[in-house]
Amino acid sequence: MAFSSLEDPSLERHFKGHRDAVTCVDFSLNTKQLASGSMDSCLMVWHMKPQSRAYRFTGHKDAITCVNFSPSGHLLASGSRDKTVRIWVPNVKGESTMFRAHTATVRSVHFCSDGQSLVTASDDKTVKVWSTHRQKFLFSLSQHINWVRCARFSPDGRLIVSASDDKTVKLWDKTSRECVHSYCEHGGFVTYVDFHPSGTCIAAAGMDNTVKVWDVRTHRLLQHYQLHSAAVNALSFHPSGNYLITASSDSTLKILDLMEGRLLYTLHGHQGPATTVAFSRTGEYFASGGTDEQVMVWKSNFDVADYGEVSKAHRPPTTLASSARNLPEVDFPIPPDRSRNLESGQSQPQEPISMPQTLTSTLEHIVGQLDVLTQTVSILEQRLTLTEDRLKQCLENQQLIMQRTTP
Repeated sequence: MAFSSLEDPSLERHFKGHRDAVTCVDFSLNTKQLASGSMDSCLMVWHMKPQSRAYRFTGHKDAITCVNFSPSGHLLASGSRDKTVRIWVPNVKGESTMFRAHTATVRSVHFCSDGQSLVTASDDKTVKVWSTHRQKFLFSLSQHINWVRCARFSPDGRLIVSASDDKTVKLWDKTSRECVHSYCEHGGFVTYVDFHPSGTCIAAAGMDNTVKVWDVRTHRLLQHYQLHSAAVNALSFHPSGNYLITASSDSTLKILDLMEGRLLYTLHGHQGPATTVAFSRTGEYFASGGTDEQVMVWKSNFDVADYGEVSKAHRPPTTLASSARNLPEVDFPIPPDRSRNLESGQSQPQEPISMPQTLTSTLEHIVGQLDVLTQTVSILEQRLTLTEDRLKQCLENQQLIMQRTTP
């Protein structure tokens, strides 16, 4: 696509409701909901439809650090400084199940693409994998020697990648539970990591102001970007795999063209550090959050053909899956001011277009109902266990009273 045909990203709308820094954002599959977590311990679920009321979920006892919708969009996982993970049904009731996942702050939660498992990462230096149903602990990965900031499944669910304050990115085989490779090129804490939609590459962000892209098969460093003037806190791949967006403590978002290895846009929207950023599942929108307590939703505009194709399939198209193999090798220093700089507040809110196929909608609905049913059973099991514990305690108390009254 020629550079001249690109349209600039535009600020679609912004949401205000958090009372402290926004730490994480994630879109549901159909882009109808956007979840955000904050240092204020609240989880917000915003509706993209104008004039719709947001849901405010309370339950965590400390700052929320991470949030992720299940692949179907009918469950929502959050992690917190209170050492727990909660799995919510994102409706008006906001019911959730809670489990104590780690012995320190939970930094990251991510569902596998089949929705059956969940990976968490923590300041206790471990990465843990859980079954979504009943939140059963499956196994732990523990070779990091400092806080683990982020852990993500590969698109096919066979690999896990983790980023840590020990300055390494580690690639794990989910089946053998062994570390396949450690990437040690970062000069500081690694704040975030994610897989390219094709599953052949990973990108990692660091406190050393850099973004690095590696091939997970050859383990070669493919691209190195030093574009921000402060720590890079988060990144997100466009579903086409052609673009990467970053959020930095220098208050900017930057959009990179991975095919040409260059900076496309620098977006100025947040007052203070930009802490989080995420593309919608189609790539038509992206959301960002910052220490200014704001959640901003932007319309991508710059890659209409790609996200049009993606929205039809609801997954990265196979024709683009090989694109990662052709990523050029670049070492990108801080550039001259040729990138397009955009200020926030460019356009009026519009209702996003979402036209899922009838069959897809029906299947999504069925999967969603199964998710909700699973969650309901899990809640009932927890209540039953609680009732059993209370009954046991009552019986024990009754026995003690009988022993005391017996002469």
